This record gives sequence, C-alpha cells and structure tokens, in this order.
Amino acid sequence: MKRDILLLENIHVEAEPALKDAGIKIRREGGTLEEQALVDAIGASSMIGIRSRTQMTESVIQAAPNLEAIACFCIGTNQVDLKAAASKGVAVFNSPFCNTRSVAEMTIAEIIGLQRGLFDKNSAMHRGQWDKSAVDSHEVRGRTLGIVGYGHIGSQVSVLAEALGMRVIYFDIVPKMAMGNARSVDSLKKLLSESDVVTLHVPETAETRNMIDAAAIKRMKHGAMLINNSRGSIVDLDALAEALQDGRIGGAAVDVYPTEPRSGKDEFQCALSGLPSVIMTPHIGGSTEEAQIAIAREVSMKLVGFQDRGTTTSAVNIPEVELPHRREGQDRILHFHHNVPGVLSKMHGILAEGRVNIHAEYLQSTGDLSYVILDVDHLQDGTVLDRFADMDETIRLKLLS
Repeated sequence: MKRDILLLENIHVEAEPALKDAGIKIRREGGTLEEQALVDAIGASSMIGIRSRTQMTESVIQAAPNLEAIACFCIGTNQVDLKAAASKGVAVFNSPFCNTRSVAEMTIAEIIGLQRGLFDKNSAMHRGQWDKSAVDSHEVRGRTLGIVGYGHIGSQVSVLAEALGMRVIYFDIVPKMAMGNARSVDSLKKLLSESDVVTLHVPETAETRNMIDAAAIKRMKHGAMLINNSRGSIVDLDALAEALQDGRIGGAAVDVYPTEPRSGKDEFQCALSGLPSVIMTPHIGGSTEEAQIAIAREVSMKLVGFQDRGTTTSAVNIPEVELPHRREGQDRILHFHHNVPGVLSKMHGILAEGRVNIHAEYLQSTGDLSYVILDVDHLQDGTVLDRFADMDETIRLKLLS
C-alpha cells in the first residue's frame, strides 16, 4: 500500500521527522486549495494534513478512494465532514490540547489591553496623537472575569487571571472542578450579569451557535467587555457592533469570525471593522511557535501509529481501537465494516477455513461503523483478504505484514 501524505497550509516542519522515520513520503502544497484543485492534489495519497481553512467536504472525500486518514494540525475538525469520512473508513485526527496555553495567554493579554485601552492608545500614537489620559483605564485586579466554557483553555485562563488578582466565575454545561478560588455559577444569565469581562471558550455546537446574541449582550453589565477566542459562530457580530457603538459594551476582542478569508490575499471585512475599543486578530490564538511545534509532533505521531499499527486511539470520527505491536511471523488485518450482526462470525469462518490462527483481536463499534484489528498467522496467499474484501459489509480493508 502507498504510504504518503499531502501537507497543506504550511504545517510546521516538526511534523516531518516522525513521518520520514516511518517511511512516509511527504508532499507539500502552500496555502489552501479550492475543491477541484484539492481533489487533484490528493490524487492517490493515503493521507492528508490540513489546518483550519482547507475544507474536506463529502465530495472531496468521495473523490479520494485511497485516502485513509485526515490529519487536522489544529484543535477543531469543523472543516471536515466527519460523517462522510467515517462512512469511508477514513480516520480523522486532531490536536485538541496542544495550543491551550497559547490561547490562554493571548486571552489574558487582551483582558489587560482592553482594560487599559492599550490598542487604541497605540493607534493614536502612530497617528501622532499624544493622549495621556487615565479615563476608562483600569487595573484588572479586583475585576470579575466570567469564563464561559471551563475546559482546558478556560481553566488555564482562570488560573492566570486569579494570579493577577481577578475574581473568577465560570459557567459550563458539564460540572467542572474549580481551579483556585474560582466559583461556578448555575446559568449563563448570571455570569453575564456579574462579569466585568466575559471570555468565551466553547466548541461550536447547535447549542453554542449564536449563543451571544442581542438578548445575551443586553444581559451584560453596562460597560463590560467581551472576548471571543473560540469559534466565529458563537457571537452575533452585528449585535455586538451595535452595543459597542451605543456604549453598552465597553470593548471587545475577537479572534474568530463567521466567515474567514481562505488566504492572506483575500480582503477581510466584518461589522466590527473600524470601531474603537475593539481588538481584532486573524485567528491566531493558537499560532505560536511552541504550539505549532507541539501540534505537529503530536498529530504526526498519531498518523504513524495508525499507519504502522492501525491505532485509532483519539480519532474523532471512528471507533477507537488499539493493539500492541504484533509479534514476528504474524500479519495484522485492519477491517472497517458496517455495524450489523454476523460480520465477525463470517471473518472467523474465513480464517478457520484457511487454517489461519487468530493471535489477538479487538473490535469496537460506533453507530453504523465497526472497526476490528486482527493479528493472525502470516498469510501465505491473498485468498483470505480477497474473501474479506468480497464481504458485503466491508468498507475498508488493509493488511500490515
């Protein structure tokens, strides 16, 4: 089987050592590609590595019959049609935690920058204006920070903010243990009404889309500030712009947007453009050298584990299956199939008829999809695999010999 990967969007070079050591050939394309160009670039590749801009749609996945894995060198997987990938037995991997510190640190910087008006004063200085005023400039010490989403990023923001002397409250739909002296509140409404600064760290789901709309913004304290470093669909930017213009919201920092340019050559505009007391950044919350190195190393190792052992642990769209290294003289069969009764029995029957012994086996199912790893005697010919491939239930089959 061909072992190669197409890397897009300038994925960090630290992804390459592990891939090369595993004998995986690397191809690179700069930036992102439109759908047909993406299909053409993938060609017969077995893997693709992307970041947040490349759109792995159902059409792209269907047009890449040799594709076995999609590696998202970032936190999110919204850019991938996970269901379509699963239906083809294509594993999707990501790095959900490696850039948490980078996002948390930027959030703290934005809190301080908004409270002191640093970015507006910086812009004024570049225009030749000397505005040495303390009006609307505050210490963060003693201020209340409301964190929506108390996961890996939110909890790190909590610790850093408390070290600065802030009072921290948080809201999460899942009970989470408080860090330090942070306090959980029982509703988003309560958090919005009590916070001087609200920072969002939630995933994109049906429940979080447009969560901070005009009604939610009206519940915030007069003059409070809002930070969104999570997903662009969470905040109604038109409602936020209106609240900023009439002074109900004192400032905002936004790193993510409902629609983002596909490349640096495309023009960007949104409802917040040109407004004072607004920090806008181009989706760089996790874009530090340290985070990109950590992500590159983590995701590349997941790909190597999948290619060398069939390991799908931490895959986001298919059953998680892992077996230790097979012993000498054994072959490993990787089999994705429809989750219906009798498949394993058929496979066992084919192996028994071929007088092939099973040394280890692990199967897991998720929804309509099942995945099994079988360590068996070394196969003397292709008869067993041919019969597996001919099973109506088979989705994808691979032999590691």
